[in-house]
Amino acid sequence: MSLFKRGTRPTLRSVIGRGHLTVALVGVAMASVSLTLLGVLALRVYADHNLHLIARSINYTVEAAVVFNDKSAATEALALIASTEEVADAQVLDAHGQLLARWQRPETGLLSDLEMQLAKAILEKPINMPIVHQGHEIGSIVLIGHGGSLMRFLLSGLVGIVLCTAISAWVALYLARRQLRGITGPLRSLASVAHAVRSERAFDRRVPAAAIAELDNLGSDFNALLDELESWQTHLQNENETLAHQASHDSLTGLPNRAFFEGRLMRALRNANKLNERVAVLFLDSDRFKAINDNFGHAAGDAVLVAVAKRVRAQLREEDLVARLGGDEFAVLLTPLHRTEDAKRIADKIIASMDAPIVLPGDHQTMTSLSIGIAVYPEHGVTPGTLLNAADEAMYQAKRLARGAQHTAGSEHPVADV
Repeated sequence: MSLFKRGTRPTLRSVIGRGHLTVALVGVAMASVSLTLLGVLALRVYADHNLHLIARSINYTVEAAVVFNDKSAATEALALIASTEEVADAQVLDAHGQLLARWQRPETGLLSDLEMQLAKAILEKPINMPIVHQGHEIGSIVLIGHGGSLMRFLLSGLVGIVLCTAISAWVALYLARRQLRGITGPLRSLASVAHAVRSERAFDRRVPAAAIAELDNLGSDFNALLDELESWQTHLQNENETLAHQASHDSLTGLPNRAFFEGRLMRALRNANKLNERVAVLFLDSDRFKAINDNFGHAAGDAVLVAVAKRVRAQLREEDLVARLGGDEFAVLLTPLHRTEDAKRIADKIIASMDAPIVLPGDHQTMTSLSIGIAVYPEHGVTPGTLLNAADEAMYQAKRLARGAQHTAGSEHPVADV
């Protein structure tokens, strides 16, 4: 199971931004801490060396006062030097270890306490230097360093760390935005195109060029894949359309077949029932098709069927439908039908269109005619089967009269084209 839900996964933009910021802050912090430690060590060495120099200076200054055991002169000389140096406590002892003079830095509150704590924690131990006169030790000097310089150094370092951290954070965000344009921008385009292809089948979408070579190559390969998929999809669509057309149309005449016609007739009857309209079905059959096949061959019969299909289609409205049911049988669907006389009029036009001769292969010509049966919904049937059967029976009634006749189901006197 995934640790992240799909909607809560971090984005590449946020990951890169946080990564830059973290690296920058860690780098600055490590550099700052290292420099601070080095500075503290250097300051410690400097402070220790400085305390030794101060001790020597005091040693030279108070030597005479110690020789004559002059506390007043020793105190004045000690204060004169210690007050101007980084000294917290200075003592002058005589040969017996008794305090002869002492100077202490005045207390200034919390800051002074903090400076003393830093001095005790970081600086060397107090310096104890003997006072020597004519080869004899006549006393000693004890110095404790003051942490004022160290405090200023640490505060300066802290301010530097804060400033460097702020600058590094800004630089990290700036670099992250630049990388967003160079890396995440092309990746987001790629993801957007991939999502559109998957969800919307938008195979015409393409990934734009990228500035980074690897991402540009990835986009180019993805676009090439889309080209192949688009070509394959077009091929499949054409194949499907061809197969669907072949399954629902007659290969010779290009007209819809019986299954397609019956489906359209069923929908037309359902719609007519809702709208209280009428629908007519014409059943057409060639009168001389067998004779033409026998005399001129099957190629001639095919030419006749193609010519009949074109002539019948030319007599119909755009919304009407003509189909080849099989052999030399055709059917016409007239919807909507306003009057039965309109179906008869169209049947007459179809019969009249057969008056012109049909050109056959080999420069032969022949004549043919159509017998037409007419059935009207709802008078002659309310289902596709009953209407087609009624129109078929009416067509045979027309054939019994003469060639080129029409007959309406239920009527007693068929009309012939003479």
